[in-house]
Amino acid sequence: MSNLTVDQKILRVIYALSAIIPIAVALLMVMPASWKMGLGLSEESSISSLPFVHAILNGATFCCLIIAFVAIKNGKVVVHRTFMLTALTLSSLFLISYVIYHTTYPSAKFLGKGAIRPIYFTILISHIILSVPVIPLALLSVFRGWTNDITRHKKLVRFAFPIWLYVSLTGVMVYLFMQPYY
Repeated sequence: MSNLTVDQKILRVIYALSAIIPIAVALLMVMPASWKMGLGLSEESSISSLPFVHAILNGATFCCLIIAFVAIKNGKVVVHRTFMLTALTLSSLFLISYVIYHTTYPSAKFLGKGAIRPIYFTILISHIILSVPVIPLALLSVFRGWTNDITRHKKLVRFAFPIWLYVSLTGVMVYLFMQPYY
């Protein structure tokens, strides 16, 4: 029998997901295109429209985070919780959809030229870098809020909220930059 508490077990799952997800996504980025296309999905399949869905999910996450922030500032804890759980659900759906898309399609290349190129890559690189810590920060923040560990929750959200907000917004921006190349 394990002597771990339920909280410790949940924290282990959060830490495991926080390590596994970025590694899996990184592997998808280096997976040869021939392997992806060999999975049997054609360019005409409905999965080819997933980048647009990703932008919608990221945009909706951004909106939920803003609404949750305004709600908690106005003392509306139930509204805050509802929108935070919705943001977490939308982010999770995004991640599942992202993995499905990038397992079956080669990554599109940004072909923009001139001043737009460094702007795009600055946004993209910051988005990628910050998407790694947002996983444990968001999961731990939601967990601490859900368990009413408000002191730790507040300490975490000082970092988690702006990073999650930035990652969701830049996810939409990356789509808008890349949309002509999908």
